[in-house]
Amino acid sequence: MLNVVIFGPPGAGKGTQSEKLIEKYGFVHISTGDMFRAHIKNQTPLGKKVIEYTDNGLLVPDSITIDMLQEEVNNNPQAKGFLFDGFPRTVPQAEALDALMEKNGSAIHAVVALEVTEEEVRGRIRKRREVSQRADDEDEKVNKRIDEYFNKTIHVLPFYEQQGRLERVNGIGDIDEIFENICKALA
Repeated sequence: MLNVVIFGPPGAGKGTQSEKLIEKYGFVHISTGDMFRAHIKNQTPLGKKVIEYTDNGLLVPDSITIDMLQEEVNNNPQAKGFLFDGFPRTVPQAEALDALMEKNGSAIHAVVALEVTEEEVRGRIRKRREVSQRADDEDEKVNKRIDEYFNKTIHVLPFYEQQGRLERVNGIGDIDEIFENICKALA
């Protein structure tokens, strides 16, 4: 079983590359954003807890996110591997993810960091907004997400680098070439 975290700022190409990785490796894709939305929409007990926190302007505790991740892992016993997208965002979350995987007899084998400049990311998001009209591409939201990544989330990378699990991949260029470089990093 191969378990991978795909990492990068908004607009780095994580979604595009995730689709290609899922097709090639048969990963089960676990996106924390999708997970939260599904739990909220279905009004699950975990979804109701998420709403309690977010309605009060609070961050959802890591323990709730980990519970959701554990549920996703449990729901996919046939998985050839997992591709985590949007998690972890902090070192404590990375440690919690490692503990979850160890509890399930596995591990995170690689963290693929798509390296893209802030200027490139902003340009891609502008183009994406023109084409797709994505709600999460509004200026204020985008600025907050980009700032969050470059000021906070990026600090998770040294945690994985110290353990020899970080694979840095240039995220600028031809989509297929980037994908080939990711596959080489996972080989």
